Amino acid sequence: MQLDPKIQAYLSSPLGQMPPIAMFTPQMLRDVLKQFPAPVLNPPVHAVRDLTVPGAGGELRVRLYLPTASRALPLIVFFHGGGFVICNIDMYDDLCKFLANYSGCAVASVDYRLAPEAPFPGPLEDCYAALKWLAANGGEYGLDTSRLAVAGDSAGGNLATACAQLARDRKGPALRYQALWYPALDPECASDSQRSLATGYMLGRDTMQWFWGHYLKNPGDRDNPLAAPLKADVRGLPPATVATCEFDPLRDEGEAYADRLRAAGVEVVGRRYLGMIHGFASMPYLTAVANRALADLGADLRGALTA
Repeated sequence: MQLDPKIQAYLSSPLGQMPPIAMFTPQMLRDVLKQFPAPVLNPPVHAVRDLTVPGAGGELRVRLYLPTASRALPLIVFFHGGGFVICNIDMYDDLCKFLANYSGCAVASVDYRLAPEAPFPGPLEDCYAALKWLAANGGEYGLDTSRLAVAGDSAGGNLATACAQLARDRKGPALRYQALWYPALDPECASDSQRSLATGYMLGRDTMQWFWGHYLKNPGDRDNPLAAPLKADVRGLPPATVATCEFDPLRDEGEAYADRLRAAGVEVVGRRYLGMIHGFASMPYLTAVANRALADLGADLRGALTA
């Protein structure tokens, strides 16, 4: 299939052009993103509340989204993307509001520390610390944390499924589901899709190698299953949705991970969105497929957490 025409037009515009990543330091790239913010749709949601919770290296911001005034809402703990190096919870405000509304669940978005200032395992330990705190204290905010899931996109998908490993191996908290959008799972960047889609689709192979290089400072970390979940023992992980895109360098690693989960007896919903590129779920202002994907994942989470 061909690229979605609206995605193609975006990639052909100045906003879709990316200078060579080697030109940037992490802070320079963060500053550039501030100069070109994405459109804000600000979908209505019942309530939004900012919390401060303990992380592995200090206090963290967590933004809690409530789709209704109902008590005892299930909770989705969400980890944003950005290659472990860029982005924050403010940039994912729209996505989390859509996810709360489509799922009917509360969403808690975690502002974990970024690499290279906090390399692996710092961001992961922040995410796990926030997950534990929310599971233990969510009742104070009207949440039913016996119905708990993790979710994330790109690097956040990596952090979500790594948190699922930690929750399994450290005996809690109990998770019912993991929802992964085009997750970054393999620092080798050697799959067929990494090679065939290396340039021309906004996220490139060189960019992913740059991100991984800042996140994994110790060469041995490349084989750590908490950093590279494709190398993990996935037995006993919670059921999952793994969403991928046709024109995404990360496509093959996401689909290979879904296959590994299935082979280990984990229930998996796998979807490949045709004509789409990496990050499309954050682009409902550009393509209606983003809304469909958010609704799909929201329905999966609703089914897992409200049954």
